[in-house]
Parts: sequence; C-alpha cells; structure tokens
Amino acid sequence: MPALLPTEFVAKITWLGRVEKGGEGIRSVPLEAVEVTYGGVEGEIHAGVTRAACVRVRDQHPEGTEIRNVRQFSVLSAEEMAAIAAEIGVDALEPEWLGASIVIEGIPDFSHVPPSSRLQSTAGTTLVVDMQNRPCIYPAKEIEKDRPGHGKAFKPAATGRRGVTAWVEREGPLRVGDELRLHIPDQREWAHLAPNLDRAE
Repeated sequence: MPALLPTEFVAKITWLGRVEKGGEGIRSVPLEAVEVTYGGVEGEIHAGVTRAACVRVRDQHPEGTEIRNVRQFSVLSAEEMAAIAAEIGVDALEPEWLGASIVIEGIPDFSHVPPSSRLQSTAGTTLVVDMQNRPCIYPAKEIEKDRPGHGKAFKPAATGRRGVTAWVEREGPLRVGDELRLHIPDQREWAHLAPNLDRAE
C-alpha cells in the first residue's frame, strides 16, 4: 500500500524567486526558472543540505547547531496572499516582500496541508512540505519600505496564511507556469494534541 497518495489538487506556479546571498533583508529577486538540487537553489540564502539551528527549533536544538535543512523553500499561496493584502489594506502583496521562493495557486487552505506532503511537477521535481511557516517581522519591514503604514498589520493578518517551508526530495527544473500535484501521507490525523492546536494560530 503506498505511503503517499496523489490528490486531485494541482497547483500552478505563478511566481519563482530567490533571496540572494549578500543582500539586505529578505527581499526576493524574481526568476522565470530554477534548477532544483538537493541543496535547494544555487545562490539562495536558504540553500544548503544543512543549516544552523535557529529560534524556531530552540526546544529541540541549541541555537547554531548544524541540522538538516528543511527550510530550503518558502512556498506561498496566491489566494492566501490576496487575503492578507485585503486585510492589511494594500492592492496586492508582492512575493518579493515575503522572501518567497515559490507562489502557487489552486490548493485551498494551502498553509494547512499535512507535513510531509509532496508537491511534484510533471517533470518529477519533488518538494517535501516540512511544516507551516510562521509570520515574522522581516516581511513587515519590506512592506513598510514600499507601503508605509501597512507593514505593522502583516504579522496578525498572515497568521495561518504564511505558506509552508519545503525541501528537495527529487532534483529537477521548475518554471513559472509549471503544475505541481499535491500528494499527502496515507494516515489518519493524530488528534491527541487537538486541544492545544489553537496556540499555533
């Protein structure tokens, strides 16, 4: 029995980019295509097979400890970005402001897809969803540069809509316009912590 099940949900890549090494802040640079390797995308600040542990995993590892890099990509939903934009009062939320790697459209409630889901292109390029990304102050700073007065509203508006982080399972190309099929783990939900899940929102 397969451990991962293909779903009927197929997303379209509407934007690709990278946060270049040596730049200031988290602002992304748009790209039409990327070649994905096991280390991520060449020249991307988040590239690498391993990374230094940060505050996000402070309950598991001392800060600075070398760990597997499961944050090679920041994948966002165009639909959720539109909802954030409406809430903070801007016409559109630019992917560059968010340090996005990939923006997709077509998967509902995307920030809540199960961890360990796969996004697989028709060419076979495959990303593994690590977990939901959490809003932070850095996108707010980028928004504030271009839309003064709107950045401070980003963090609460983006809660539960910030997309996911992902890492590479299978190398290959990705291009704007490519389709990615969602594959999910074949298992029931683990409900034992359900009363505590509100704290993540």
